[in-house]
Amino acid sequence: MKNVLITGAAGFLGSHLCDRFIKEGFHVIGMDNYITGDPKNLVHLKENPNFDFIEHDVTEFIKIEGGLDYILHFASPASPIDYLKIPIQTLKVGSLGTHNLLGLAKAKKARILIASTSEVYGDPLVHPQTEEYYGNVNTIGPRGVYDEAKRFQESITMAYHRFHGLETRIVRIFNTYGPRMRLNDGRVIPAFMGQALRGEDLTVFGDGSQTRSFCYVDDQVEGIYRLLLSDYSEPVNIGNPHEISIKDFAEEIIKLTGTDQKVIYKELPVDDPLQRQPDISLAKKLLNWSPKIDREEGMKLTFNYFKTLSAEELLKSEHKNFENHIRN
Repeated sequence: MKNVLITGAAGFLGSHLCDRFIKEGFHVIGMDNYITGDPKNLVHLKENPNFDFIEHDVTEFIKIEGGLDYILHFASPASPIDYLKIPIQTLKVGSLGTHNLLGLAKAKKARILIASTSEVYGDPLVHPQTEEYYGNVNTIGPRGVYDEAKRFQESITMAYHRFHGLETRIVRIFNTYGPRMRLNDGRVIPAFMGQALRGEDLTVFGDGSQTRSFCYVDDQVEGIYRLLLSDYSEPVNIGNPHEISIKDFAEEIIKLTGTDQKVIYKELPVDDPLQRQPDISLAKKLLNWSPKIDREEGMKLTFNYFKTLSAEELLKSEHKNFENHIRN
């Protein structure tokens, strides 16, 4: 049985990865410090003999007993409400945390996959975005703490690959959604669904003409799994290329939820990307991967999950109190 360490294991995507690797016959070690992760995302694995959990901050020295075959680094705030509230922690997990995990991979002779993001492209001047595009990022803007953390993460990963011969993989994740997303985390899908379920009008920033491309979590996990087991070391886009404007998407949510709310408009945040669509030609060629779940099906599954949440959870404006985690 191969051993895999998954950081950010209590997060939305990390918890789904834990499920997938256990299903594939791996022994999974989950790691999270719960700064944005949620323990309930892993409660179903508590008694699983093929799952162990370590509560730990990856920016601190990491010690794992025994052998490791694979590491998946998914520890990072990933939503605007998080990385704007805890900017220094976001930078530290992308830099110090990544450095620690690359060192661990080197010591254990493990293959490591780094979770990067479409945000490395910034507000793109090329559309759709290919892996060869270097991006258009404001390094000192409020979103720079996340964008630059991820760009540095890619750089140091490739440095370890070239200098130490480390087996590395880099996935550039485009907007992903599904069950276990947090309501009100600043991302468009949980924000819209939370507003609809609470009977509030849906808030669109800007004029709503900006676009996004949404990938269902099962498709995303499949792409990540195939990339980890591939022989390709450079970044690969994994996302759904079906693009939609935010305004049209808000109307879709109103129709899906059967509510009669209207759409209201507010000022567009600084450096918010106007277009976001992955070119997945490389993933198709290398991994024989493309998304299978269309947005209509995926959104129904996601909405059914949000409908199971309690009234208290729906009314929360944030997942938890961050103050205990903010140090320097």
